[in-house]
Amino acid sequence: MINRLAWAGLAAALSIAACASPTEGPALERTFQPRPGTSTDFTFQSEGQTLSGIFDTPTDGEAEALIIFVHGYGPTDIRNRPSFRELRSRFNALGIATALWDKPGQGQSEGTFDINQSVYASAREVVDAAAHFRAVRAPGAERIGIWGISRAGWIAPIAMSEDDDLSFWISVSGTTAEDNFPYLLLSNLPFEGGTEEEAAALGAAWREGCRLYRTGGSYDAYRQVMQPLIDNAYITRMRGGWQTRAQYEASQKSCSGGTCTRTDNDMCAYVFIEEFGAMLSSLDVDTLAVFGERDLNIDWRKTHELYEATLGSNPQASLAVEVFPGVDHNINPSETGSLREMQTMGTASKPERFFTVQEEWLESVVLIQGAREED
Repeated sequence: MINRLAWAGLAAALSIAACASPTEGPALERTFQPRPGTSTDFTFQSEGQTLSGIFDTPTDGEAEALIIFVHGYGPTDIRNRPSFRELRSRFNALGIATALWDKPGQGQSEGTFDINQSVYASAREVVDAAAHFRAVRAPGAERIGIWGISRAGWIAPIAMSEDDDLSFWISVSGTTAEDNFPYLLLSNLPFEGGTEEEAAALGAAWREGCRLYRTGGSYDAYRQVMQPLIDNAYITRMRGGWQTRAQYEASQKSCSGGTCTRTDNDMCAYVFIEEFGAMLSSLDVDTLAVFGERDLNIDWRKTHELYEATLGSNPQASLAVEVFPGVDHNINPSETGSLREMQTMGTASKPERFFTVQEEWLESVVLIQGAREED
């Protein structure tokens, strides 16, 4: 594993070598030369494992930039599933190369698949992949950005905070710092036999239970407040078992010792990234954020506000936001946006604007503006 200081030194060395003039020393030779207009297998090392992916090259064999695709939650199979195929094709047509790989233990990648893999481990894969592409002088490696959906809303900022040369980001259905699970459960309740009024009441109970937990409330008081949630079959089936007295008191004791920094103040959801706002504010990157107006998986309005307050307030960054009406978490047309509808949905056709807004942004912000900056 390359630590942050080692990575900074490696990135600087590669950058210097890539830009060196003949009088300064030889430039690095391109050792990865995929055929123009093809999808080529590649491998790279991360955390001692060989990960396997696909690299798509524009038809002329050159590229103005390279986009790394970062998956959301769940297993992957990039060679036997669509795996962002239309987006990759459209980006290639703009003169942008694309790359994606299977998670550890999936497809042809080594390792053991862990559906709950740490977002920091996933971000390390992105950093290692970017370093690999620069080292082999892959097409477009002079300007690398990230495209990521859902869970990648945590992964991409971590990777960009460790690699200053990752210069742009397309965030689709991005996240706030904390786990989205409470929002997902309550927003989907009206489509699982409940009502909006019931969801609001359960949300209030959840918040009060969190307040009791964080302020030293007794287990009995906590249990009484949370009883409506415990009695709800859908919530308990989705969430799993509830804390016993011993578990509650032990967790509460550790919380009073300072570990509550990993628990948000609202509904005691797990915080994936501490000081996430500060991390986002520090990113000098161009960002396009895409949201679905009927997204019941993540609280997109809260994420939108976070992005505006951080990336949108950074004079060294830029933020464009597109909210698509009538679509779900995956930006598919949906009547409800609910998990139930998503799970029973067949082949869905994304709005054409989903593709064109990204193409237009890449052309104007990444390609044209990037070329001007180089001049």
